[in-house]
Amino acid sequence: MLKVNSISFAYLNDTVIDNVSFTINKGQHIAIIGESGCGKSTLLQLIYGLFDLDRGTLFWNNTQILGPSYHLVPGESYMKYLAQDFDLMPFISAADNINKYLSRFEPEESKKRTAELLEVVDMTSFSATKVKFLSGGQKQRIAIARAIAKEPEVLLLDEPFSHIDTHRKNKLRRKIFAYLKQKNITCIIATHDSTDVLSHTDETIVMKNGALTHKEKTLTLYNNPPNLYTASLFDEVNQIKASLFDATLHESTTILVYPHELSVSETITKCQVMVQHIYFKGSYYLIEAVIEQQAIFFTHHTFISIGTNVYLSISNNVLNTRIQ
Repeated sequence: MLKVNSISFAYLNDTVIDNVSFTINKGQHIAIIGESGCGKSTLLQLIYGLFDLDRGTLFWNNTQILGPSYHLVPGESYMKYLAQDFDLMPFISAADNINKYLSRFEPEESKKRTAELLEVVDMTSFSATKVKFLSGGQKQRIAIARAIAKEPEVLLLDEPFSHIDTHRKNKLRRKIFAYLKQKNITCIIATHDSTDVLSHTDETIVMKNGALTHKEKTLTLYNNPPNLYTASLFDEVNQIKASLFDATLHESTTILVYPHELSVSETITKCQVMVQHIYFKGSYYLIEAVIEQQAIFFTHHTFISIGTNVYLSISNNVLNTRIQ
C-alpha cells in the first residue's frame, strides 16, 4: 500500500503540493488529473523520491520513501518513474536500451524478456534500430518497455502516450494496462487524456492549485462530478439552468450535463437552442448551439443545419443526480 500523509512541497517560495493525503492499494491503477500546473508531475516525482518533502511522509508498505538528502542516487528500486523526456541512450538499439536494464548473468533469459517487452509495445520490427533514428512516439514506446522491464511494484507514468499516434495509442494502452494488471503492478498515471482515465483506471485523483480536491472511483467521479472543474477534465460539459428541464426548480439551480446526455426532442421543451456550429466526429456530430446568450454543446447522429432551432431534453436520472 502507498500511503501519502499530509505532504507539502514548494519550489523556493512557490507552493506546488499543498497538504496532500491519500492511500493506494497494491495493484490499483490510479489517474491523477487536473489543469496544467496543478502539481501532477511534481506529485509523481515526490512519490518516487526525487525531491525532499517540506512536510509530511510517504510510505510504500512499511518502507519510508525518502528524498535526495537521504540517498546518493534518488529514487526507489521497487518503483519506476517514466518522465516525459524518456532518457534513452540514442546510439544503441531499441532492444539494447531495454536489455541493459536486465540481468547480465542470465543473457538468454534477458534476451527472451526483451523480445517479450518489444512485443508488448509493438516495436519488434524496430528492435535493431538505433534510438536516434526512431520517431518521438517510437521512443516513448521503448521508454515504456524499459520502465516495466524489471516488473516494478509501483509504476509512475507522466503523460506516457502523449507522442504516440492515435491509431496505435488505443491498442498500446489496452496491452500495457492489461499487462500491468496481470502482473499486479500498482500504476499511477498523470494525464490530460480522458481515455487513459475512463478506460483503464480504478480510481481518480483530482488536483487543483497543488491540492487534492477529490479521490473517488473513476466511474463514480465521471457520472457524478462534484463541480464544473472536475467534469471539464473528462469532456466538454454544460452548466445550465435546471429549470429548463423541470419548471419546479429554482432559476438559480444549475445542472452539469455532458453533450451526449442532451437529446434532440420531438416535443416542445423550455430548452430551445439555435445551432451555431457543427463539428463532425466520425460516428456523430458535436453541435454548438446558444440559448439565452449561453453556449451549449450536444451530440446528434445526423447533421443539423446552422441557424436551425431545436428543442433539447435530458433523462430524469441525469436531472436528479447532477443538480448543483
